[in-house]
Amino acid sequence: MTLEQKIGQFFFPAVFINDTEENIQETERLIKEHNIGGLTFFHSRASAATNYESKKTVEHNDNSFEKLKELIVRFQKCATTPLLMSIDAEWGLAMRVENTPQYPYAISLGALPERYEYLAYEVGKRTGLDLKAAGIHYNLAPLADINNNPNNPVIGYRSFGQDKVKVSSFATEYLRGLNEVGVLGCLKHFPGHGNTSVDSHLGLPILEETLEELMENELIPFIKGIENNVDSIMIGHLAIPALNDGKNISATLSKNVIENLLRKKLGYDGLVISDALNMHSVSKLYETKGELEWEAFNAGNDVLCFPINIAEGIQEILKNASPERIEASYNRLLKCKQKAGILDGNFAPEGVFDFESTSILNRLIADKSTTRIKDNNNSLHLFEAKNNEKLAKLSLYNNTHNIFFKSLSIVLPSPKFDLESGDTVAIEILTEKLKDFDTLLVSLFVPKAKPLNNFDMDATTLAFLGELFSNKKCILYVFGNPYALQVIPNLKSTVGIMHVYQDFREFQESAARQLLRNSKCRGSLPVAINSI
Repeated sequence: MTLEQKIGQFFFPAVFINDTEENIQETERLIKEHNIGGLTFFHSRASAATNYESKKTVEHNDNSFEKLKELIVRFQKCATTPLLMSIDAEWGLAMRVENTPQYPYAISLGALPERYEYLAYEVGKRTGLDLKAAGIHYNLAPLADINNNPNNPVIGYRSFGQDKVKVSSFATEYLRGLNEVGVLGCLKHFPGHGNTSVDSHLGLPILEETLEELMENELIPFIKGIENNVDSIMIGHLAIPALNDGKNISATLSKNVIENLLRKKLGYDGLVISDALNMHSVSKLYETKGELEWEAFNAGNDVLCFPINIAEGIQEILKNASPERIEASYNRLLKCKQKAGILDGNFAPEGVFDFESTSILNRLIADKSTTRIKDNNNSLHLFEAKNNEKLAKLSLYNNTHNIFFKSLSIVLPSPKFDLESGDTVAIEILTEKLKDFDTLLVSLFVPKAKPLNNFDMDATTLAFLGELFSNKKCILYVFGNPYALQVIPNLKSTVGIMHVYQDFREFQESAARQLLRNSKCRGSLPVAINSI
């Protein structure tokens, strides 16, 4: 290859599975004309995080997986050098593609006791097999971020929690599972995006920690990953003034962060990939097309994820970079392609989904992660109420036909009610209906995993819930992100609280079994909750 062709290998533009034929042909042109090295797949343009402000509706497409496979075969046919196909699949392909296996969020795995870290390995392994079924050999996961800021708008449930030891071991096990089946992994977002309160898709977060503080906490999972030969590390769009002479420079554009800290101090010589260069924290910094791509490469990134100005970026790097630096980055990428086996022509989709194995794994995780936050006699209260015929079940943000209630119905029959929105009239009617009941089993299905707008829980519903806790014996089962507990009022007045981390069928069935048997709960909250 010429130097220019080698530089083309560093570019991994975004591809949208549900896109127009015109845009797909444009990607084919990029592959042919610029010898790009790989692609990063997203569901659709509307789903991209940086399009958040547009409020465009993400259209459901049951055929997304078949479309993805077709596109991968089509794009590989265009390429002179096999493309390294990548995707964000932190909790499985379902993060981007409909009707594909979904695994629990990292925070759900973080609720597991340390001795069950092998389940993180199994999630990595099964995710890797699912990716290979699509023809993808590079997973931009898992997160090595330690989520020690409850107000973090973008990491939260995607992190294994706030314990540096657990985050380190679970991330390493997840990576080991990916590698076991021939899929590359990636630790992100170096040097740690957990203690931030700004979404880097939309602005530049600033970390105020010193290098010593980073070495004692945020960097620990990355150090363990380096010790275990992690395939790649993604640099986050976040500023650490202490590492840049007090300046708010994004880590993705900082030689001090990549070359001095990651390469020299921590001794990492593997592949370094930037976070998406379309993110607003960096995308609007330079007026000249190609300058951002050059600055990111110059800072030490080997691969440029989601670049916008490919032709101009290639020319800027060709004009400014030394041949030695180009060769070094090219060799790192080549090594990853060799490890994934794609240079031998083994890049076609292979295998099929095993939904049964996925379900078994999810059930295991559910059984081991459910967390008893308060009261050892939840079942006793309910059965006493049942005998006096003063028990009712209440479902919030889900109807009464939810799997949790269905699983309880034979052994614990009682009237069932639901509230699926914060409509004040509906709340008034429901309040009247609940007057005759002393004890309530409340199942709260948290609407969203992200904390924006109180996880999409209405203020009226939260106020109603707080009143119920004051006036009734309430046993609360929360299905969702544990940080949602922080916005639920008056929790101290409940009789019991159980936290269940997903609303999957397996998690709802597991919660019902636990309640009926009053069995031991092995899970623990992976993050500190101030309201309990």
